[in-house]
Amino acid sequence: MAKAIHSMIRVLDEARSVEFYRKAFGLNVADRLDFEKFTLVYMSNSESAFEVELTVNKGRTEPYDLGDGYGHLAVLVEDLEAEHARFIAEGLEPRKIVEFAPDGKLVGKFFFIADPDGYEIEVLERGGRFK
Repeated sequence: MAKAIHSMIRVLDEARSVEFYRKAFGLNVADRLDFEKFTLVYMSNSESAFEVELTVNKGRTEPYDLGDGYGHLAVLVEDLEAEHARFIAEGLEPRKIVEFAPDGKLVGKFFFIADPDGYEIEVLERGGRFK
């Protein structure tokens, strides 16, 4: 069996992205590997061994084109309303809370937020399939 360990995204500004993921999701730098042409920053927290890998290509000045293939990362929280209010207080501009309940059966309660580079992140409330 394979074990998911990280998801890599390319970011334009290391400090701005590190601060966003720290403020929004409590992720801290677990490791930072600096190379001649790029830097890799691994971010995680005690909730999971899964990491977000930020790749910073040195000398890049243009924002990345996310295209139409990227979907989103997802994180799980206990109290969606409290996290949504915290995001607003932090100035992070989350979108509205949505209850997805086709045919009257709740599948998920969530909101989305975009990081500084435009990557979408779904914040889901624990429950149902998402335990």
